[in-house]
Amino acid sequence: MVTYAYKSINESGATVAGEIEAESREMATSILEARGFIPTQVDEKGGGDAAGFSLDRLKEYLTPVKAPELIIFTKQFKTMLRAGVPMVRLLQILEKQAENLKIKRITRVMVDDISGGSSLHDAFLKHPSVFSPLYCGMVQAGEASGALPTVLDRLTYIIDHEHKIRADIRAALQYPIIVVVFLAIAFFVLLTFVIPKFVGIFLAAKLNLPLPTKICIFLYQFLQSYWHLLLGGALAAAAGVIFYFRTEQGRYIRDLTLLRLPVLGDLFIKAAMSRFASIFAILQSSGVSVLEAMRILATTVGNDAISKEFKQIGEKLEEGRGIAAPLEKAAFFTPIVINMVAIGEESGKLDEMLMEISQHYDLEVEYATKKLSDAIGPILTIGLAAVVGFFALAIFLPMWDLIGIVK
Repeated sequence: MVTYAYKSINESGATVAGEIEAESREMATSILEARGFIPTQVDEKGGGDAAGFSLDRLKEYLTPVKAPELIIFTKQFKTMLRAGVPMVRLLQILEKQAENLKIKRITRVMVDDISGGSSLHDAFLKHPSVFSPLYCGMVQAGEASGALPTVLDRLTYIIDHEHKIRADIRAALQYPIIVVVFLAIAFFVLLTFVIPKFVGIFLAAKLNLPLPTKICIFLYQFLQSYWHLLLGGALAAAAGVIFYFRTEQGRYIRDLTLLRLPVLGDLFIKAAMSRFASIFAILQSSGVSVLEAMRILATTVGNDAISKEFKQIGEKLEEGRGIAAPLEKAAFFTPIVINMVAIGEESGKLDEMLMEISQHYDLEVEYATKKLSDAIGPILTIGLAAVVGFFALAIFLPMWDLIGIVK
């Protein structure tokens, strides 16, 4: 039996604390519930096994909350909310059902916050690593309008929609990245282990080496003499780039560069337009003001270069202008987005027009992803042929000369 320290709410609504013995935390919670208490905190007295506690915290850190897990959490939240389950009891049920350790801990903390009088929005806001500004903003809008279950339903759609788009883009880029990595490994292995064995034979025969073989010898000798400098320089450059990309200016330059890439840039812009339209439409239909929507979009669009445009649009909206005119002057917004938003403003059906834009760009992203996959195949084939051909010439050209000498 293990001793647990607990805090709970009794039938009169007062907070009580004490200790209880049970075989597990779940059993301790069940005993307290059977006594008519609502447990808000149940912890093993003295912290239990320190190694086990550290292991649990490490597992929690190494298991991030994925989109499907967040979708399930939101759906369960919405279902119990519609069924009229009290908020504290609802969160306790979610904690028991959660398989993800991070969600389990967060819901436990949220129970304490709600029991202490915190609003649901503030309780979500304390966990930005799991609940994005969009998520918290939608919850706040649902609380204010009294339509939280409906808002959570729309929020589920947004999370699922973004997860599908990201999965499509990731699938399109996964194959070329794997091929390039293995190509680089093959180049390194051939250059450092295969070429030197043949070079020794060629030099001993005093052959007049062709240009590909001379290049291979130079690269091998360069790597052999300066590999530590190259490795140190590569690590320092990688650390510098990572540090720079964590700064505001670095993130802006990185995202701006991605948007201007020849083939990928078009795909990223279309994905951003789809995300902008779907989120903006949901925010509009949920009763969030346009200014607040621009603030949320600036933090959730996923690209700092486009986020900067949203901040400028928000400033122009504060001056009393409509949405379409600032969008027209902003970079990266396509004509179809600008025209559809203008029509939505004039007709009073902005949310419907935004959903049309989102559906249109969903198809565009799907088409662009397929087009990218089709274009990458021949490019990788040419690159692979070039590498193989280069090493074949470096080895076989002097080999033919050697065979002629032997004959």
